Formats: sequence, structure tokens, C-alpha cells
Amino acid sequence: MGAYCDENLSFSPACNLSPSHDLRLSKHVHDNVHGNIYLDPLSLKFIDTEQFQRLRELKQLGLAHLVYPGAVHSRFEHSLGVYWLAGEAIQKLKTYQGLELGIDRFDVQAVKVAGLLHDVGHGPFSHLFEREFLPKVLNSFKWAHEQMSADLIDHIVDVHHIDVESEMIKRVKEMILASSEFALPKSAKEKQFLYDIVANGRNGIDVDKFDYIVRDSRACGLGCSFDFHRLMETMRVLGDEICYRAKDYLSIHKLFATRADLYRTVYTHSKVKAVELMVVDALLKANSYLEISSSIQDPSEYWKLDDTIIKTIETAPDEELRESRDLILRIRRRNLYQFCNEYSVPKDQLEHFKDVTAQDIACSQKNGGVLLQENDIAVSNVRIDLTRGKQNPLESINFFKDYESQEKFPIPHERISHLLPTSYQDMIVRVYSKKPELVAAVSEAFENFQLKIYGVKAQVHATPEKKKRRF
Repeated sequence: MGAYCDENLSFSPACNLSPSHDLRLSKHVHDNVHGNIYLDPLSLKFIDTEQFQRLRELKQLGLAHLVYPGAVHSRFEHSLGVYWLAGEAIQKLKTYQGLELGIDRFDVQAVKVAGLLHDVGHGPFSHLFEREFLPKVLNSFKWAHEQMSADLIDHIVDVHHIDVESEMIKRVKEMILASSEFALPKSAKEKQFLYDIVANGRNGIDVDKFDYIVRDSRACGLGCSFDFHRLMETMRVLGDEICYRAKDYLSIHKLFATRADLYRTVYTHSKVKAVELMVVDALLKANSYLEISSSIQDPSEYWKLDDTIIKTIETAPDEELRESRDLILRIRRRNLYQFCNEYSVPKDQLEHFKDVTAQDIACSQKNGGVLLQENDIAVSNVRIDLTRGKQNPLESINFFKDYESQEKFPIPHERISHLLPTSYQDMIVRVYSKKPELVAAVSEAFENFQLKIYGVKAQVHATPEKKKRRF
């Protein structure tokens, strides 16, 4: 049972399975983003394990559901979505360039499994665990969820005796690590384009972003005008690299711009960050007793860690967890760290910017009045970019003119539109008071800090008087 795949038509489910595979015999789930997702036998062996099912207990957006109530989707459904899109992408390339590129069943299966398992090693609360919590408890030890995903894959194969070629597992791990600082040397000299599909370390365009941008936007009730189908239907491999039609330049720009908008409005929302700062403090206070960070090098223990750690702390009677429990109770009762103010770091200061600390603010208070302590203040240094820091991500993408052309080339942004941004990174400094009665004092110290560093108040406006009086 097969299906004809035409580039002008939407994807057919049968295009993601071998021509001889009967869809009636396939397991499938209905996804609210992609519709029916058909699961191949090897992928099912990984899905039906306690290690993969753990992803149901990891909310994709961590604590954002406390601000956007609909954002309760999990890494489980995101992983299924990436699995499906990875299969669609490789099948699309096979349909149009399969003979030319030598794409075989091994390649198709490896890409799909990499999409499925790319987040299996993810930590609790979205990226809070590895970016906010672990750096405070590890002394310069580097850890990334991509590396844990690779370690967990080996663990799952060993524990569940999954019959899979060792070469395929090696290739899957290479694909997952391709965009991380732990990237492995690629075992395949040819078919380098396969590493562009799931986690694209070359230019950042991958099916992981295709899925979470659409999924997160929908869950939060936000519009999303970015259409990944257009890119997947028209992409082409030239010189062992996935390239895009020149006329799709603005569609690709919209991918990065939409991602940046999600970071600004959802992922780093000021209230979301307030809750995250409180959860980090709760985890830090509980860490020595619960040894939360001790499992990060042991896959057999790490898979047991998920978002329910908060409920564990909240319901435990142990006196050692009292401070952590109190913080979680404050979150439940919406007694959050109070947002005082923020400023965007001036463009000419971005190059040499150093993270602002609570100590910096505490040391900027004037004599007299309330004496602020460092632990009265929380600071969030928020970086928002288009995936490549201060660089334009589109400069690392190659395009082609039409399907008759064999030439690939970059496109300088000034040749497309003068309305596109010329700066690709924002740095926002936010300051919070951990106690409502200290908002006025913290706000004043924050203003003094800005005057000391920049000679002016970089914030847009003063902290509202109503907020200063709210306690």
C-alpha cells in the first residue's frame, strides 16, 4: 500500500513508511499538530520503555503553564512530532533525490530514531535544570541534555535488549549531538546532509524547531504565520548540504523571528522567570538533602528525575526541606518574587557585557534607609537571539535559484530587504525583589546601578509607585 508524493501536495502518511508496509498494521497516535503519526516497529521498542515514557512527566515549556495555562504539553508529544517530521523530511529527499544521494532504509530509520530520541535525556522544567540550576551546583563541570540523551540511548538498548545495529545507534547519537558542544566526529564521510535534519549544527534549520515553534504557539494561544511545510517541500541537497530556494529567504527569516518572539513573549516572560528563579532557589536548598544533581552522570538513576520533584519536595515532611517547601507554597499562593524593572543593554555595550549579579545591585544602594542583602535580590540576564548570537543565521545558509541549477550560494540580507534587522541579539537585565516590602529599595538600587554603569537610566520607565507600595 503506497502513496504518490507530489511536491505540490501535502505530505501523505504513506510517504513515511516503506512501500510494502500496510498502514492498517501500523500503530499510530493522533497528534493535535500533525494529525496521525504512524510508528515504525523499531521506534515502538524505544517508546514502550519507562525511560522514554518519562517524557510525559516533563512539560515542554517547563513552568510557563503558570502564566499560559494551555502550555501543558509534554516532551513526549514533541518527541513524537520531531520523529514524524524527521521521517517526512528524509522521505521527501529520497523521493526526489534518492538515487542521486544514495538514501537507503538505514538512513531513513536512523534519522527517524534520532528525531524520536533527541530529547530523551532532557532535564526537568525545560532548560532551567541545565542552564540555571546545574551551573550553581557544579564547579565548572559541563553537562548538556544532548549528551545525556546519547547516554540514555545506550542504557535503553542494554536494559531492554533492543535488537538494533550498533552502527545505527552510533549514527543516531551523532545526529543528536550534531548541534551541541559535545558533537562527535561524523562516522560517515558522505551524506553529511543527514545531520542537518534533526539538530542542525550548520545553520540551525531543523525539524526540532519546526515542531516546537508550531506546537508551543498553538498551546499558548498565539498565532504562528511560519509555515514549515513550504521549506520541507522545496528543500534540496546540493554539495552534501540541504539548501533552500532563494525566494524562500523571507520564510526562513520568519522561522528565526518567530522563535525569537516566542522567547520574548513566552519562554522569558517576566512572570515565568519569577517562578523559575523561585524554583531554582527551592532546588538549590533541597539539593544537599535529596541529592538532585547526583544522578546527572548515571543514566540508570537520571531517568527517574522529572518535573514531579516539586511535588516530592512539597509533600515531604522532612525539616531539611522546610525552606524549599515554603518557596513552593509561595508559588502556589502566587506570592512570587516581585519584578522591579528591566533594561535592554545598549547595542554598543553588548560586545563586552558581563552578567549582572545580585551583588552588583546590592552594592549600588545608597547609604541610609533599608539595608539590602544579596539574598534579597534576584537577577535574570535574558539573552534573545536568532540562534547565532550576534551573527545573522541566514549568512550560514545556502540557497539555489531553481531546480535546473546546480549552484548553491549565500544571500546577503541587504539584497533582500532594507526592513530586515541589522542587529541579531538582545540582552535584557531584569531585577526582582524576593520580598514585596523591598521593591522600592531594590528598584532604587537598580537605577543607581544603571547610572553607575551607563551614565543614564537605561530602563524605559521608573518602577510604578503602586508596585512599590504593594506589601
